Amino acid sequence: MTEHSFDVIVVGAGPMGSAAARHLAEMGVKTALVGPSEPDVKADHTGVFASHYDQARITRKIDTRKNWARLSQEAIKRYPEIASKGEQSFYSPAGAIIAGTEVGEGREFVLNAQRNALANNVPHLPLRGSDLAARFPEFSFPDGILALYEDHDAGWINPRLHVKAEITAATKAGAVLYRDTVVRIDDAKGAAQVHCAGGSVLTADKVIVACGAFSKAEGLLPDPIPMRVYARTIAFFELDEAEAARLAKMPSVIYMPPDRSEDPYILPPVLYPDGKTYIKIGGDAVDIELRSTAEMIDWFRGGGDPVAGAAIADILIGLMPGLRYRAISYDSCATSFSPNGNPFIYAQTDHIIALTAGNGAGAKCADELGRLGAVVATGGDIPADMYDGAFAP
Repeated sequence: MTEHSFDVIVVGAGPMGSAAARHLAEMGVKTALVGPSEPDVKADHTGVFASHYDQARITRKIDTRKNWARLSQEAIKRYPEIASKGEQSFYSPAGAIIAGTEVGEGREFVLNAQRNALANNVPHLPLRGSDLAARFPEFSFPDGILALYEDHDAGWINPRLHVKAEITAATKAGAVLYRDTVVRIDDAKGAAQVHCAGGSVLTADKVIVACGAFSKAEGLLPDPIPMRVYARTIAFFELDEAEAARLAKMPSVIYMPPDRSEDPYILPPVLYPDGKTYIKIGGDAVDIELRSTAEMIDWFRGGGDPVAGAAIADILIGLMPGLRYRAISYDSCATSFSPNGNPFIYAQTDHIIALTAGNGAGAKCADELGRLGAVVATGGDIPADMYDGAFAP
């Protein structure tokens, strides 16, 4: 058994955890970051999974929720700094649309987004009807839709490369990376002990638990967190080279269709590790709660729910009737929600801090979420002049 001591240990080397480790290390805090590598074969993996095992997530400054809009703005402005320090680019400025009905039921979705954009001075172009069709002919939005288009500091990020950049920057600043899985955290004797599957025991004054959905795993946080984890299904439309080229300037899209329960998000054509290019759509409306780590692992190992996948695939086919694709496939992911819609960033004890609950928006905001986790771990508070409401249960 190997023992090491640190000021702060961050458990979870995903988007939030790696960002927290970078900010801590750059503050001069003696920091350890603990988390396993991505499994080689997802279907055979029996351990934990992470939210960043993907090639593309939407990034944008406009959001229907005030706090998430501000979190996004703070994180996005640091993308160039992260890429430089981490020696890894991860952001593609494709632009982004957030769209929904402007009249009738559901109109608050896009109108709240517009209010937040105006309040935060986020440059955007409101588009409707023929102007929307002319600007983005690849889409066929129904009548009554307002689309807010951001062409600056919006598009998509590669979450794998984002995490890689954060970890590189963190280790360059002095953080120590342990590629291991934490099995237990003890809070005793004036410090916290982190027990790793490989036998290492790490000790620190503070431990940040940033394990996404797996923050609910037994043995990590001393108090159960009221976070719901829902199984989600993603649909991938495989494109040939000609179709990918035709849609090369397509923006990312967040869309609330009229009279539908889904709230899809759509990524433009992205090259994946299998050498194929896909358009991805997610946002299914099937709320299957994952209550245990065993259920989470089983879900991540599978290929999603084909019924839910077909429903969101139909939305994309209706929105892009001219789309030419070779095949449709499905995969699984999960989304973690807090009761009040804010992330959890709070101290459960004198030594253990929770940093989780991305509420469907954590990837693009991860650097700011990690920074706030680092602030709390070093005795500070989440600034009330920037953010509203509780970041704790």
